[in-house]
Amino acid sequence: MPIDNWDEIRTAFQVARIGTVSGAAEALGVHHATVIRHVDALEQRLGTKLFQRHPRGYTPTEAGQQILAVGQATEDQFSQLAARIAGAGEEVSGELIVTSVLTLSGMVLPALKRLIEEHPALRLRYLTDARVFRLEYGEAHIAVRAGNRPTEPDNVVQPLAPLQVALFASKEYLAEHGKPEDEAALQGHRFIANDSREGRAPYLRWLAAMIPEQQVVFRANDHEAQWAAIRQGIGMGFLPVVEARMDPLLEEVMPPREEWTASVWLVTHVDLHRTPKVQAALRVLKETVAEICPNGL
Repeated sequence: MPIDNWDEIRTAFQVARIGTVSGAAEALGVHHATVIRHVDALEQRLGTKLFQRHPRGYTPTEAGQQILAVGQATEDQFSQLAARIAGAGEEVSGELIVTSVLTLSGMVLPALKRLIEEHPALRLRYLTDARVFRLEYGEAHIAVRAGNRPTEPDNVVQPLAPLQVALFASKEYLAEHGKPEDEAALQGHRFIANDSREGRAPYLRWLAAMIPEQQVVFRANDHEAQWAAIRQGIGMGFLPVVEARMDPLLEEVMPPREEWTASVWLVTHVDLHRTPKVQAALRVLKETVAEICPNGL
């Protein structure tokens, strides 16, 4: 017969362990009448006596001894489980999910490399997507976001760095079309941009305001496709300086400007913010960015 009332089992275990109704009641934090009712109900359900009643208390019968043995083993197992869970919470191990837009990969990936070297028990997942991952649903542990300060409730938001972008073109393109010396000389040049004409990035707003639409000859919804188009010489475009300055095929046409710069934020959910692996990742991200980009990304 299945046992579906764990309160009665727990009560009988405490009576068998302590030997008195009053002692079991104190251990469980209930009234002694509740203890008697639980024991009587369990004995009736099992169809056997679990205790011998006498003036000094309750002595387990053979069936009661089985309750005591199983209850003690279960209590020990739960104690071991609690210790393992508590210990796991203090370790920097297991899966860690970090999300960002692909534009920020040049900053995030060096930090993740360093993180896995420092904590080899971690298993990292790096998710890049235009959509906003929901931390409250467990879709990610850490989000690296650019733009306005995130405002979702129950999230911890910390500034990371400004994202500096500059205008780049391939050396092949500049050899063919010439390098513009100032903003006025941009007229007549070809440009590459995001597929969305309502992009919220500061440099995209600048591009929409300053460059006629007919000069934007190539649009793509993917950062890598835009980068590849610039490298192929299709036109000029904006790229993060932390990566683009290392590309031997590219040349910086115009340096970063304050009006093109976006803020980058570290976002975590309040329930996971203080866990060791999240704190370790936040520390490494901050340190890595400070080292490779002391003046911003």
